[in-house]
Amino acid sequence: MKKKHTEVLQPQGWAPAKGYANGIVAEGRQVFIAGQIGWTAEAKLVSADFVAQVEQALANIVQVLAEAGGEPAHIVRLTWYLTDKSEYMSRQKEIGAAYRRVLGRHYPAMSAIVVAGLIEDGAKVEIEATAVLPPG
Repeated sequence: MKKKHTEVLQPQGWAPAKGYANGIVAEGRQVFIAGQIGWTAEAKLVSADFVAQVEQALANIVQVLAEAGGEPAHIVRLTWYLTDKSEYMSRQKEIGAAYRRVLGRHYPAMSAIVVAGLIEDGAKVEIEATAVLPPG
């Protein structure tokens, strides 16, 4: 049986992480994806709605990753930059549904950071990703 190229790191005695992994170790070809916002291939925001922007930003990550031959299961880290903590917290259920539509039930190591603003006017979230493709 072939060994998996990633392993979730969960220290003994820690409560399980909810919706993310505390850490992941991986072996293979590394892919670094710049921060993606909720805009289309034509560089137009899909909507002013926070959840719609999240879903599009995640879809953009998947498209960039596919260029390297990767898929969502290869993502080992996501960093979210949010302009509004309260909107993020109050819409967790909707965000989770959008996340699962795009990435499935794959939960890499994640961080979320609240920022004063993003470079693109109207952008409410920017997400960057790191993926590791299996060796070979």
